[in-house]
Amino acid sequence: MTAGTLAAQLGRLGYPLIGLISVVIIWEAIAGKIPGIPTPYDTLLAAIVLFEDPFYRNGPNDVGIGWNVLASLWRVGVGFGLAALVGIPAGFVIGRYAPVRKMAAPVISLLRPVSPLAWLPLGLLLFKAAEPAAIWAIFICSIWPMIINTADGVARVPSDYLNIARVLNLSERKVLTSILVPSVLPYVLTGVRLSIGTAWLVIVAAEMLTGGTGIGFWLWDEWNNLNVQHIIIAIVIIGLVGMLLDAALLALARRFAFAEE
Repeated sequence: MTAGTLAAQLGRLGYPLIGLISVVIIWEAIAGKIPGIPTPYDTLLAAIVLFEDPFYRNGPNDVGIGWNVLASLWRVGVGFGLAALVGIPAGFVIGRYAPVRKMAAPVISLLRPVSPLAWLPLGLLLFKAAEPAAIWAIFICSIWPMIINTADGVARVPSDYLNIARVLNLSERKVLTSILVPSVLPYVLTGVRLSIGTAWLVIVAAEMLTGGTGIGFWLWDEWNNLNVQHIIIAIVIIGLVGMLLDAALLALARRFAFAEE
């Protein structure tokens, strides 16, 4: 290994490590000044105990942290999947046909800025249960980035490609599979990546309001128990899961980056 390669490796590992150490030092200083804030060491000990049995069950609402994370991921997966089934095809239609785009533009501009949690009471009214209401909130917050990015990608397809398709008298299905999908795929994946990040943010807040199982409910329950160590652990878990979801989708987007060339 050359000196340059070694320096590059140290740079990739060293700077993030310095950042994490800095956070721990600041955390330690704050814990020393503010009563009730646990130290990093005490939180680490609590995390070790917590993860000794992450999948225990002592009742419907008393389950291990592992089950809570899986419950949140399941809700995100269902709501996000439904949003993809609706949002991506809708984005293709909106981007492909100018009249539809003009009709959809004011609707999207009106509804997109609405906070996802503002839709939660409507979900409770419609579905009469907390579980589908939380999935509804995920659906409604996930759909907009996929619609907008997909439609933008379709609108950016070079007109020369579509003109050639007309000259060759290609069917709409052939235009979709041979021209639009390969050209628009990077935009679709960008929308998917934005949507999954938003969905993971929203599910935590939705579960705080709806209760049951889930990392958001668990965090709020630990606050009611004044267990600050577990609150900090929940924050770290939420951040790690979100980071892993984003990294997985970023790797997928890079895999198909050739479509932009």
